[in-house]
Amino acid sequence: MTDSALEAVLRRDRLLVAGALGATAALAWGYVLWLAADMDMGGMDMTGFRMIPAGLGFMAPVSAPWGVIEFAFVFVMWAVMMIGMMAPSAAPMILMYARVGRQGNVDGKPLAATGWFAVGYFLAWMGFSMAATLVQWMIERAALLDSRMASASNVLGGIVLIAAGVYQWSPLKDVCLARCQSPIGYLMRYGGFRRDLPGCLLLGLRHGAYCIGCCWALMALLFVGGVMNVLWIALLALLVLLEKLVPFGRWIARAVGVACVAAGAGMLFFR
Repeated sequence: MTDSALEAVLRRDRLLVAGALGATAALAWGYVLWLAADMDMGGMDMTGFRMIPAGLGFMAPVSAPWGVIEFAFVFVMWAVMMIGMMAPSAAPMILMYARVGRQGNVDGKPLAATGWFAVGYFLAWMGFSMAATLVQWMIERAALLDSRMASASNVLGGIVLIAAGVYQWSPLKDVCLARCQSPIGYLMRYGGFRRDLPGCLLLGLRHGAYCIGCCWALMALLFVGGVMNVLWIALLALLVLLEKLVPFGRWIARAVGVACVAAGAGMLFFR
């Protein structure tokens, strides 16, 4: 295959992968907006009740324990929200994977392998979503969340903010962010393009794990600003994107860390 033909194929691959990621992110954000609109309920008084994030106006008494259905709806909410928030920042890695696969094995099926890599990546975030669902269940059982799934306690909010701010300066954050900022470096470190399904999934899972290590503290801030606060969700997604994509992303992370510690201290000591 000539260089011009290869470049045309690469361009087509990029468009297909970028289009698939864009459509996935758009659907995820549409679902989040639908849930947020449902939970708003026109400003009605929610005293004594909590909304179940189903998009169908379901409510339950605050004192009622979670059922299997509510747990499932909350998990789906977190899973879809993570897909919407992380797809844009994962796009460079997934596009690079498709490019390396096409350049290294023109006669293979790099797009299928890229799809399995993306599945592995988002499976890691599904695991995070399950953990977040369990945390939300525990916090809600302790009556520390309000009807919009935001912290109802200044102490809890302050602790989460300070913990997230300190983590932004940690060595583990540095390592994970470095893996996320350099797609080609990540592939070179872990063996490059894989054709086999288990290899693609494992490579995607590993990258997803690094991404969780980079971003979990920012995701925890959803419990402070509101799990269904769309502006807060968008701000955190933007911060994740900037940390990973701009050359001075590490300094953005540290600046966010300082702001979080300051805000947390304010909640704890200047109430």
